[in-house]
Amino acid sequence: MSDYINELNDSQKEAVLSIYGPNMILAGAGSGKTRVLTYRIAHLLHNGVDAFNVLALTFTNKAAKEMRERIEKIIGLEARSLWMGTFHSVFAKILRKEHEKLGFPYNFTIYDTLDAKNLLKAIIKESGLDDKVYKPGIVYNRISAAKNNLISAQAYNKDNAILTEDKRMGKPEIGNIYKSYSLRCVKAGAMDFDDLIFKTYDLFDKFPEVLEKYQNLYKYILVDEYQDTNYAQYTIVKMLAKKFKNICVVGDDAQSIYSFRGANIENILNFQKDYKDSKSFKLEQNYRSSKNIVAAANAIISKNKDQFPKDVWTQNEEGAKIKVIKTKTDNEEGKVVADKILSIKLQDQVQNNEFAILYRTNAQSRSMEESLRKLNIPYKIYGGQSFYQRKEIKDLLAYYRMTFNPNDEEALKRVINYPTRGIGKSTIDKLILTANSQNASLWEIASNIDHYNTGIGNGPKAKIRNFATMILSFGSELHRKNAYDLGNYIASQTGLLKDVHGDKTPEGVSRYENIQELLNGLKLFSNSEEISDVPTQTLDKFMEDVALLTDADKDAENDIDRVSLMTIHSSKGLEFPHVFIVGMEENLFPSQLSVNSRTELEEERRLFYVAITRAEKSVYLSYAQTRFKFGTITYAEPSRFITEIPLDYLEMPQVRPPRNFAGTRLNQEQVNKKSRSPIPLGQRLVSLQKVARSVDSPSIPGINKEGKDIKEGQKVEHLRFGPGKVTKVEGIGPSKKAVISFENHGEKQILLKFAKLKIVG
Repeated sequence: MSDYINELNDSQKEAVLSIYGPNMILAGAGSGKTRVLTYRIAHLLHNGVDAFNVLALTFTNKAAKEMRERIEKIIGLEARSLWMGTFHSVFAKILRKEHEKLGFPYNFTIYDTLDAKNLLKAIIKESGLDDKVYKPGIVYNRISAAKNNLISAQAYNKDNAILTEDKRMGKPEIGNIYKSYSLRCVKAGAMDFDDLIFKTYDLFDKFPEVLEKYQNLYKYILVDEYQDTNYAQYTIVKMLAKKFKNICVVGDDAQSIYSFRGANIENILNFQKDYKDSKSFKLEQNYRSSKNIVAAANAIISKNKDQFPKDVWTQNEEGAKIKVIKTKTDNEEGKVVADKILSIKLQDQVQNNEFAILYRTNAQSRSMEESLRKLNIPYKIYGGQSFYQRKEIKDLLAYYRMTFNPNDEEALKRVINYPTRGIGKSTIDKLILTANSQNASLWEIASNIDHYNTGIGNGPKAKIRNFATMILSFGSELHRKNAYDLGNYIASQTGLLKDVHGDKTPEGVSRYENIQELLNGLKLFSNSEEISDVPTQTLDKFMEDVALLTDADKDAENDIDRVSLMTIHSSKGLEFPHVFIVGMEENLFPSQLSVNSRTELEEERRLFYVAITRAEKSVYLSYAQTRFKFGTITYAEPSRFITEIPLDYLEMPQVRPPRNFAGTRLNQEQVNKKSRSPIPLGQRLVSLQKVARSVDSPSIPGINKEGKDIKEGQKVEHLRFGPGKVTKVEGIGPSKKAVISFENHGEKQILLKFAKLKIVG
C-alpha cells in the first residue's frame, strides 16, 4: 500500500480506497476533508486512471490550487492534466470549446455582478421604467434565481405562476427586462456568472452528442462542498455522471448555509435516493478544535431534525470553556471585544491574524472597527470592496476586455470617453439609440460610424474613429505580446496611466499605486509562461483568471497580519485560533426573518455551528442588552442559541453574584456549582434566561420589569439613561409605553415591556 494511504485514519482510508461507483463522504468540521479528496484523486491516478478523465469541482480557486499542488507532490506532473477548478472555471472552458453551438464568440467576456447590474440599469432606463420600483439589484437577483433554476427568459415569460408573482410584487416587467438583458448579452458577446452554469446546461440539453462527449471524458467526478450546490449545478453533475456513475461527493449537511443564493440542502440529503447503490462514509474525527468546542458544536447541531446523524469527536486537549460576554450597548460590546483581543495578544504573544470577529450582518462591523482603531489594532474586512472593483482598476480592465472582445458593451461605455477625449454623453446616447434601432452592438456602430445615420457631428465622429482605431490596434497585438507587455502598453497609450499619475492628492497617489499593483500582477502572470515562439500567457487568459476569482479568492489578496472581520457566511472554510461571535441576540442571530419557519431556523442554527467550528482554541459569544437600529435604541435578549449549549461548556457572565436563601452573596465557586445543571448532558439544557435572572437585575429591589406599576409623575431610574421623570404613559399590555424626561439624556419614549425601570419616588 502506498505511503500516502498510511497517513490517513481508518475512516479516511476507507473513503479514499473506494474509488468506483457512487460515493458520499460526510465530512464533519475540521475532519480532514481536503486531505481525503486530495488523496482520493491521487489514488485514482495511482491505480491507472488517466488524469484527463478526472473532473474535480470546487467552490473556490484557492481550494482547487491547494489540492492540485498536494496531488502533484504525491503523483508528479501528471496532476496538471486534471480537470480541476470551480464550477464556473471548468464550465467556462467547456463553453469556450463549444462556443459556436450557442452563438457566442470564443473570447466572450464574463460580466461580474457590477457589469450585469449596470447593463440592467441601462435597460430599465431605456425602457422608461421607474428605477425605484425596478431596482437593478432586485431585478438582477430575480433573473439570477431563474437561471439557477434553469428557467430561460423565454420560459420565464411563458410561466403564468412566475408572471403572476411578478405582478403581485408590483414588478410586471421583469420578464421583459430578462428577455432584453439576455439579447444584449448575446450582442455584447458576454455571459454573466450565472450564465456559465445555465449555458452549460443549455449546451448539454440541446446537444446530446456534446453531453456524451463530456460523459466519456469525465469518467470520474468528484464534487467538493456538495451541500452548497444549487439546482443547476446539481442537474449538470447528474447529467455528466449518468453514464459511468463514478461520482464522489464530499460535504457536510451541518454546514449548508447558502440557501439565500440557491444552495439546496436536499441535494446532499437525497444523494442516496439519486444513486441507489451508493456507499457512504463518515469523517468524524475533528483535528481543528478543542474538546469543549467540539462538544458545544455537537450539542447545537443536535437540535436540527433535517440532518445525517454524526458523532464528531476529537483527541485534542480539553481547552477553555466558551466565554459569554454581556454588555449594555453595542458600542460597549465593540470596546470589550477589542480589549479582550489586546489582552490575549499581550498575554500569549500571538499575532493579529490569529483572531476573527464574526457577525450575522455587515452593519455590525462599525462598533468593532471603531474600537479596534482606538487600540491601533490592524484589521481587515472580508467581503469589502475587492481590489478588482476599484474604479481605476475597472477602467483599465475595461480596455483589456475590449482588446479581445470589442463588442463588450459595458466596457465600451466605461472607457469611450475616459480619459476624456471629447465624446460626450449626448454622443454616446446617440450611439446607443442607433445600436438599439439597428439591432447591432455599440461597437458595430462605433467602428463603422460613417455607415450609419447617427446624427453625430463630424468632430465627435472623428474622435470615435480614433477610439475605434486604437482598440483595433490593441487587438492586433493580443497574440504577439504577452499579458504584461500589452497591458503596460495599453495603460500608457490610452492616457490612463498619465491621467492617474497627474493626481497628486493622497487618493490619486493610491489609485496610481493600485494600477502599478495590477501591472505587477500581469508581470508575475507573464513570467510563468513556457518558452515558445509565441506568447502563451496572453492578456485574454489573464482576464479569464480575474473574471473567475471567487469572493474567497479576492479576500485572500494581500493577506497580512490583521484581525479578520467578516460575516459568518464569509467565514466558511476558514479557521482561526481565537473566534469572537458578536451580536448573539434574538432577532439578530437567529435573524428575525427566520424564527417563524423550522427550515429557516435550522439553517440559522447551521450558521451558528459553522461559526463555532471555525475556532481552534477559544470562542467568545457576546451580546448587548441595547442596540441601535435605524437610529433607534432597541432592547435585546440573548440568543436562544446560547441556551442550546450545555452549561458545562460555558463560562457565564457574572454581573452581580446571586444571593443564597439567607441573603448572603455567594462566591464564584459557589455560583459555578449553583449554575451547573444537575441533569445529565443531552437530556435537557438549562435556559440562559433563567441563569441571567439569577445573577442580574431581579435581585435589585424595586425593578419593575413589565411596567405594570409605572404612572405619570413618578421618578424612575433607567439602567442606561439614569434618573428621570415619567411625563406620559400610553398603550396597554405589551405595547404600553412611557415618555420619560431624563436628567442627562433628555426626553425619550420607552417600551415598558423591556425597560427594567426602578421606581425611586
